[in-house]
Amino acid sequence: MNWLYDLIAGSTIAHALFIYSIVIAVGVILGKVKIFGISLGATFVLFVGIIAGHFGHIISPDEAFINHNTLKFIQEFGLILFVFSIGLQVGPSFFSSFKEGGMLLNGLAVCIIALNIVVALAIYFGIGGVEPNEIVGILSGAVTNTPGLGAAQQALIETQGESANALNESMSMGYAAAYPLGVVGIILSMILVKVIFKINIKNAAKEIEDDNANSLLKPHVVTYKVTNKLVFDRTIQRLHEIMDRNFVISRMKKTDGEIVIPVADTIISEGELMRVVISEQDEEIFDAMIGPKVDFDWKEEQTPVVSRRIVITNSEYSGRKLGSLRLPKGYGLNATRVNRAGLDLLANPNLSLQVGDRITVVGQLEDINRLASHLGNSMKRLDHPNMFTIFIGIFMGIVLGSIPLALPGMSVPMKLGLAGGPLVAAILIGRYGHKIKLVTYTSSSANLMLRELGICLFLASVGLAAGTNFAATVFNGTGAKWVFYGFLITFIPLIIVGFVAHGKFKVNYCTLMGLISGSTTDPPALAYANKTAGNDAPAVAYSTVYPLTMFLRVVTAQLLVMTLL
Repeated sequence: MNWLYDLIAGSTIAHALFIYSIVIAVGVILGKVKIFGISLGATFVLFVGIIAGHFGHIISPDEAFINHNTLKFIQEFGLILFVFSIGLQVGPSFFSSFKEGGMLLNGLAVCIIALNIVVALAIYFGIGGVEPNEIVGILSGAVTNTPGLGAAQQALIETQGESANALNESMSMGYAAAYPLGVVGIILSMILVKVIFKINIKNAAKEIEDDNANSLLKPHVVTYKVTNKLVFDRTIQRLHEIMDRNFVISRMKKTDGEIVIPVADTIISEGELMRVVISEQDEEIFDAMIGPKVDFDWKEEQTPVVSRRIVITNSEYSGRKLGSLRLPKGYGLNATRVNRAGLDLLANPNLSLQVGDRITVVGQLEDINRLASHLGNSMKRLDHPNMFTIFIGIFMGIVLGSIPLALPGMSVPMKLGLAGGPLVAAILIGRYGHKIKLVTYTSSSANLMLRELGICLFLASVGLAAGTNFAATVFNGTGAKWVFYGFLITFIPLIIVGFVAHGKFKVNYCTLMGLISGSTTDPPALAYANKTAGNDAPAVAYSTVYPLTMFLRVVTAQLLVMTLL
């Protein structure tokens, strides 16, 4: 039975894989268990890893349960996969999240992050009794931000060398101690804001529905009858110049009953019907300029003109402007809208295309098929992962993370490290990769697979490393203090900003729940918010503040480590 002992307590690669497989599998199963309707998800892998590390130390007290180099490699590789997949996901919306209402939400999220740090520093300098690395671990656990923990540990390795191992171990224990009550504190802050302001969820949800009904962002399809003499005998191009709005006339029905695909020099005549794709905000202008809206079922017309959606899978068209396709003249087609990541966009000629975009075009079927053959239109190709982009991006991220950045007042240059570097690189690639012909599209399932695999490997490694001394440290007065400190770091900033956001800025409660969840990057809290709201407002707010929050959590964790140590 020596083979079995070597597998359970040996020092081989098979032993390491065996332990990781058990820890992750058990952690994932337990993470699905709901307590008061809330589950911790993949985070439970951390606690199973701690238990395995604790008992592994008992079995093998004189040697490492898992080879240190193996453990560190898996931990760092898992972290890179996790943050890089997050960066690719949020990259396209990272900069646009600062526009309009996103500015307020991101500003409030920054306030939460700043207050988290202020409370943590107040505990460190005011109350005392906690080491710098421990308070950073408690802070990361309190705001349920695993990449921040990884970034801080990377900063310790860069600055402390071999002595970083013991410091990182206690940092991980602080994280694990603060995490569970951190989730509770986030949800408790939502409940308290609701109680204090006597918020009615149904009324808040109705406000969201009314706002969505009046949304000005989605393409709107309207049929008009031409009755305004000002546009008689004008061309479509001249109408664009007069209106100065983004719109597409997808098809026209002439007075003799013929249905045509209009081009720039098509003449507009009295009594014709136009099918126009516009923004809702422009509807009144078109009513005044063209004529009355009419009900007309274009599908009932016996015509060779059809509407189809084409998926861009040919990487040669990544970064090309929609207008450069010359659809009306080259193919006899009109593009009416572009669907990107589930969001419909007006088919603006200046819109830069990306692999994965779905273009809705109108025209004759043979012309549509000809365009589809050029653009790719292959779902199978979309399902194929773009490994080159992933690994060239990781390469760029590691290089970026290794560049020393000299900051005033700091004796040691800062580095983005293996957490911050890949995150920044992925955000930039996700947003601008198409400009250098990088295919940045990754299917949702592939991205989620990379992210979950990465976070499970990272959390299992952190737990296995921290498990040796976890019980002796946490299950005593020290551990209780860490839990209490973590709760203060979580709860105080959220309740302050929650009161200000709803009381002063009148942020809708459904949106506020998403803001609170996103500013702490906490999926369990988002699940609770979605269930409470019954709409997608929390998810929209979460995705609005998540990119900037994740970036700041990673950077500030490193800055704290390098400033305090």
